[in-house]
Amino acid sequence: MPAVILDTPVAVRRAAMDLLARREHGRVELERKLRQRGAPSELIASELDRLAEEGLLSEARYLESFINYRARSGYGPARIREDLTQRGLQRADVDQALRVCGMDWGSLLRDVWERKFAAQLPTDPKERARQTRFLLYRGYSMDMVGRLLSGRD
Repeated sequence: MPAVILDTPVAVRRAAMDLLARREHGRVELERKLRQRGAPSELIASELDRLAEEGLLSEARYLESFINYRARSGYGPARIREDLTQRGLQRADVDQALRVCGMDWGSLLRDVWERKFAAQLPTDPKERARQTRFLLYRGYSMDMVGRLLSGRD
């Protein structure tokens, strides 16, 4: 089957809408995917502007969707923030979305810890370091992890 040629505004719009129908995308991510499929930059920009004006492309919806998905997958705010900034979103927008998302990060941290470590508090420094490394890598703050592992949460 030959590849679709994205050389008209209609073709670029259709390809963008196909991607958006699968899941929310950020503008930078959608632009990259369309460019990889051979669409010229000038067509991409104008069609993405149109989609945004029509409310079909929304950074706010993308942020909300991404944060909810990653948080439910066990990732904390620091890791989610890093993932979103690597995807080309503005740090201020990401921070604002994390503030208003309504996630109970403490509860999510406890869930991840219970699943991974069967709710067993570390008994020696080596095990404490192992659990701490895992939870920090997942994107939870040292303060939150320390409270949890010392039983003060």
